[in-house]
Amino acid sequence: MGAVATGTPTGRQTVRLPAEVTSFVGRRHEAAEVKRMLSASRLVTLTGAGGVGKTRLALRVADEARRAFPDGVWLAELAELDNPSLLAQGVTEALEIRDHSSRPAMDVLVDHLRDRQALIVLDNCEHLLEECARLADRLLRAAPRLRLLTTSRQALGTAGEQSLAVPTLGLPDPRGARPSLATLARYDAIRLFVERAAAIVPGFELDEDNRDAVELICRRLDGIPLGIELAAVRLRALSVQQLLERLDDRFRLLTTGSRTVLPRHRTLRALIDWSYELCTERERLLWARVSVFAGSLDLEAAEAVCSGEGIEREEILDLVAELVDKSVLLREEHRTSVRYRMLDTLRAYGRERLAASEEEAVRLRRHRDYYRGLAADARAALFGPAQVQWFTRLHLEHANLRTALEGSLADPGQAVRGLDMAADLLYHWITSYYLGEGRRWLDQALAVCAEPTAARARALWTDSWLAVIQSDTDAAAAMLEESRSIGTRLGLDPVLAYTALYSGMVAMYRGETRSAIALYEEAVSRHRAIGDPVGLALALIRLSLAHSFIGDSPGAIALGEESLAVCDAYGEGWHRAYTMMALGVDVWRQGDTARAAALEKESLSFNRSLDDPLGIGVNLEVLAWIAATDRDYTRAARLLGALGIIWHAIGAPLSGYGHLVHYHEECEAAARRALGKPAFNAASKQGARLSFTEALGYALEDELPSEETAAGGRPSPLTPRESEIAQLVARGLSNKEIASSLVIAQRTAEGHIEHILSKLGFNSRAQVAVWVAEQHRTADAEGEHPPEDTV
Repeated sequence: MGAVATGTPTGRQTVRLPAEVTSFVGRRHEAAEVKRMLSASRLVTLTGAGGVGKTRLALRVADEARRAFPDGVWLAELAELDNPSLLAQGVTEALEIRDHSSRPAMDVLVDHLRDRQALIVLDNCEHLLEECARLADRLLRAAPRLRLLTTSRQALGTAGEQSLAVPTLGLPDPRGARPSLATLARYDAIRLFVERAAAIVPGFELDEDNRDAVELICRRLDGIPLGIELAAVRLRALSVQQLLERLDDRFRLLTTGSRTVLPRHRTLRALIDWSYELCTERERLLWARVSVFAGSLDLEAAEAVCSGEGIEREEILDLVAELVDKSVLLREEHRTSVRYRMLDTLRAYGRERLAASEEEAVRLRRHRDYYRGLAADARAALFGPAQVQWFTRLHLEHANLRTALEGSLADPGQAVRGLDMAADLLYHWITSYYLGEGRRWLDQALAVCAEPTAARARALWTDSWLAVIQSDTDAAAAMLEESRSIGTRLGLDPVLAYTALYSGMVAMYRGETRSAIALYEEAVSRHRAIGDPVGLALALIRLSLAHSFIGDSPGAIALGEESLAVCDAYGEGWHRAYTMMALGVDVWRQGDTARAAALEKESLSFNRSLDDPLGIGVNLEVLAWIAATDRDYTRAARLLGALGIIWHAIGAPLSGYGHLVHYHEECEAAARRALGKPAFNAASKQGARLSFTEALGYALEDELPSEETAAGGRPSPLTPRESEIAQLVARGLSNKEIASSLVIAQRTAEGHIEHILSKLGFNSRAQVAVWVAEQHRTADAEGEHPPEDTV
């Protein structure tokens, strides 16, 4: 590529950067963050996996910042420099320094830059890391107005360095709602593919026919720009669908690149080979072994699965840190833990290496055994103070749990253990959005393990509860009958206790209240006898609801209070929240709406912290009924509107509490009568438009979002003040600058930023900037306001 020379009016400035031959897509706010960092630090390093776009981002920032460096902006490409002793000489040549003396190249470089206000981009430092660190230190000490922008798989590790991990290009959250075509087209990974595809196939556009394939291609390539560009080239010979189908063999497929770029950038494999060769033998071994994990992993899992045969357990921590430094593993902060994730492309490469080493089966077995043990430990700790931590951990480990289940059920000799694991995960299936998946795993395991064993009996009553929640009571009744039969034959008291409990749920759903009460009483008696607090609390909750349903308020309250006592004795929270819900129902029926609302909101607060959709749904139901009783029919209609989204996500209204449906119907009818059809529909739609977070805020605090949002604008979880500060963060202002701009204390500004990061689930200011950009792009596309430059 040619060089661009740009002069200032004085003729002093020189810019030696390669011209862009393709469009620069995305990175607007990462660029803003790099500029901010350059203003605060004289050494900034862009880190990230190979092909993620570190060089393009550095060159774009350098070009946009050129006016701040009157003595020049220069690029020193180091990828092809193999001899560390020639580093200073290579940089000297890149800066076009003409010196024919016998002085060392480093001295020449220092003298040349000593009084200059310049920016040097050192590109691809990873294979000369120590030498680059020494060079940077020497130059920055000698030249006080010099700034360095470096790209590397890992930071240089020198004093004063700031680093930014360059993320892959943005894609929609796979767990979220399916975006519109217009919204999908605004994601940077999609934009890059479409632009490069249009250059290969004139007239190529994103449309409803190809959108899913394009999104999956970009997702399978982790949003890595190089992978996307190499994939787009293949459209010369393949359709989008054919390209997607062949991505399993991605390293062979993606082998065509521009002849003008570095050889290792012409194929995806060559690029990753480069990263692999930069690792030590033990780091390569860990890379291969970590590839058996799906999603993410924590240090404990890495130690359990990856140690032995060449890596001691105590070495794992240091090796993980090295792979994080080399951008092979990505570090993810969670509330109480740190986890690690590997890009899918790097995982596929590692898996190939693992298979070639002939230890793939060993590591898969250790992975499977570890996660089966994790599921069993979670089940044992279900009823106690560590409950929420376990629920949260299982949610984070869902992909690994799924892999372990697949491995167990695919091996006939391990299928029974897979059946046990699926049953151990009962509360994981119920307190998350994996209800349907949990039932499929149990159905599959039961089909494989047909012997009438204790494991089958337990899996049957476990599966029956999921069926009840899905309103499939016929299937639940059949499973409970078989489970009870096995339990009776084998003398399994716990099985008989649980089959009585869940049979009571089936009876209650069918309107057989007296029969249900008898079954619940049997369950309470049996669980007391065997000393099972989990089953006892659950049976007491259901029995309390049943007594409330027949108008026996004293009985309902007494049973609820007994359930609270059981939960409190063990420091348990989830069953306690459901007990509060049950008590709220009866207190509401007695007419004490204020106390009932307080009980439901206390329950909702816990269920929100756990992100339990079923518990949240029931809480919102009761709060809607309370609002109608208080004649606040608009609030009731809004809550009913929000509930429609939640029940649709779960798959059944009032899942598992079908006998309460008539309260829902009475509430809706009362609100319709009082408001009239147009006003009811408007309020209901207003509730349905609320985001999940907004709906919970409205239920707990009776606060609607701003008028713009309520009328259909873009929802924001931030307060107006937090939104204002987020805008300033996106513009690259420091905490001190934000405080000065808003005339507030710096500590106050820092507190607001912490709240913003927490609400958005982010770990860095750069992520906030990207989020702000997305809000502006969406608003601009919808014509809500003119776009604002936040760089």
